[in-house]
Amino acid sequence: MDWEARVVRGREATRALAWTDAYEAFAAADAERALERADLELFAEVADMLGRSGDAARLLRRAYTAYAEAGDVGPALRSAYWLCKALAWGGEFAQSGAWLARARRLAATEPGCPECAYLGLLEAELHFRAGEFAQMLDVVRRLPDPEPGVDPDLAAGTTMTRGLALVGNGEIAAGLSELDEAMVAVAEGGLSARCTGMVYCVVIGACQDLQELRRAQEWSDALADWCAAQPDFTGAYRGLCRVHRVALLQLGGAWPDAVREARLACAQLTAGYGEGAAGGAFYQLAELHRLRGEFTEAEQAYRDTLAHGWDAQPGLALLWSARDRREAATAAIRRALAETPDPMRRARLLSAAVEILDGDGEAARAATELEEIADAHGAVALRAMAGQARGAVRLAEGSAQDALPPLREAGRLWRELDVPYEAARVGVLVGLACRALGDEGSAALELDAAREVFERLGAGPDASRVRRLTGGSAPSPLSPRELEVVRLIARGRTNHAIATELFLSEKTVARHVSNIFGKLDVTSRTAAAAYAYEHGLVERDTTA
Repeated sequence: MDWEARVVRGREATRALAWTDAYEAFAAADAERALERADLELFAEVADMLGRSGDAARLLRRAYTAYAEAGDVGPALRSAYWLCKALAWGGEFAQSGAWLARARRLAATEPGCPECAYLGLLEAELHFRAGEFAQMLDVVRRLPDPEPGVDPDLAAGTTMTRGLALVGNGEIAAGLSELDEAMVAVAEGGLSARCTGMVYCVVIGACQDLQELRRAQEWSDALADWCAAQPDFTGAYRGLCRVHRVALLQLGGAWPDAVREARLACAQLTAGYGEGAAGGAFYQLAELHRLRGEFTEAEQAYRDTLAHGWDAQPGLALLWSARDRREAATAAIRRALAETPDPMRRARLLSAAVEILDGDGEAARAATELEEIADAHGAVALRAMAGQARGAVRLAEGSAQDALPPLREAGRLWRELDVPYEAARVGVLVGLACRALGDEGSAALELDAAREVFERLGAGPDASRVRRLTGGSAPSPLSPRELEVVRLIARGRTNHAIATELFLSEKTVARHVSNIFGKLDVTSRTAAAAYAYEHGLVERDTTA
């Protein structure tokens, strides 16, 4: 195959989103003879989509230099934009800043160039990272509106950044409108692949931060379809997109899928690209471990979260609370609230604070503030959180009758949003309120319904708590003797040790183990032990 044919093959594979084929074709052509400027830029995008950040940065440097030397300022600035982002994603912030300065000097030679706006987007992003939202909005408002059809990536990036700036300054409705407009550009299909991934990721993340769960789920479903069409898309924003998807899968009750995606995100974001976002992946993994009662694994994942520069609250405080480390949990949630001014971030902390704090009216004050945030922003999930918190506080104060209206409303809202775990947690509170009012029949129905949801999800600690509240036990396919054996397996006993403890032959124990594996549809002692923990057959270690 000659040089021209390889280049054509690379372009066609890029249009087909066949990133590996495109990379191989461009690499072979570039090894034979240096690619032209536009193909270098395209090759860099291919490398970006494959997670080859080093290659992408190298190619973008070459593209920038070639464009600049030819006096083609606009494409040079576009190359600089993606280069600065690639370097920042790789944690090379000093180099990213140096290239931004170089690009500014080039832009000064042609100040009327439309692509100068790319540098404004980078400046706005710097303010965003620093939490300087007023300055960010000032920068965005100075940007010209891109000419229709001239550079779709620039137009979508400008709209997206304007939306983030408005949201950051409390103009939620206007900001969401801009973010929706950016997603319309994605849906129309005129953007480059890396810009498409960026917009998906940023918009879904913003919607999650705002508790706009319906919007986030809608765009996440579209993102999943887009990713499925390109199975070798492993770079650019793929890891961070996975992080956002994990949170939505968790909310929707698809916990096994969420765990799998979380582990993939952790692996991908610690492979040298996007390491700055790895903390978010570890936090989501930690949350899943915590909810499933895998406390040791959760503790380690929270440590990994902190190691990658992310805050582990409120999850870590909730873990400590679950492990009866009440003093540590209380101190942690108070500290987190004291240093967090942003209302949307406070909302998550306040919800946890209602669970953790129980003295001097702190929980009641947290519930009140959460209600104020929900009233100000109006998101359905925030209203559900506020109602759940207010009902929990009233129940703890002994006002069971007054607790029921906000709890009923919170349960309805969570079910509307299809968030089964939170709906079941509200159901437990409703059951306890009914019990306090002497309505044991309704209490039993509410608690049983919640238990069934917890068991289906694999929320071991919650299921165990409800069984204790009802005096019941989890239905199990195992015989009483098999239950004894699986408890000992969960404690790490060998077949020989089990035989000694239960006064059985090792052959009999081996038969029991085989039957247990078959009934539970597992293939290892580790999986059998996990069943025992998740179904409350064995108490987990609660030490730090």
